[in-house]
Amino acid sequence: MKTVDYRLQKEIQNIKPDAQQEWFKNYVREVLESNKPYYAKADYLGLSIQEIQNKIDYLSEDIKEMQTLKKNLTNAKAIALEAIASVLEEYGIDRLDGTAISSITITPQKTKIKESLSILDPDALIKLGYFKAVVDEDAVKEAMKTLESMDEIDRHTQIEVEKVLIPSKIKINSKRNQKNHQASELLNLVDSQEAA
Repeated sequence: MKTVDYRLQKEIQNIKPDAQQEWFKNYVREVLESNKPYYAKADYLGLSIQEIQNKIDYLSEDIKEMQTLKKNLTNAKAIALEAIASVLEEYGIDRLDGTAISSITITPQKTKIKESLSILDPDALIKLGYFKAVVDEDAVKEAMKTLESMDEIDRHTQIEVEKVLIPSKIKINSKRNQKNHQASELLNLVDSQEAA
């Protein structure tokens, strides 16, 4: 994973929903109004966003691996607890005292009853009154698309329309199968000039 963080990337990583948004917009304006070529500005903005996405992907993969590791360790621990108990029982040991830990004791084997219901004749149970009726919302929505059904359904329903504003976002369009080393050098140039 890349170890160099560009200033814009750092600012994006630290941005909060409202608090720093105006400051961040001003920084983006400075980048756009700088005397750098347009392609350097595009690369600086785009590659900074892509580096954030790279970190997200990297972390997502790490989280997946850690979840797998946690599951494997949990299973291994359960197997080890049972195996150790089995060996201690072979030797007739029901308690083993320690110095760093108080003791290891064996919990006796138990039988746990787990119930599961299988319906053999659902029609008979429905006739006996063991059922519930729910409105099929998908069918109601579909029926409201026709004039004849809408008239009979309309008095029993209410449609609420909510307008959701989705703010503008940028999309980074990467070049296909091509590493842009020149863009990376440009970003380093932009960052080093800002630091000066």
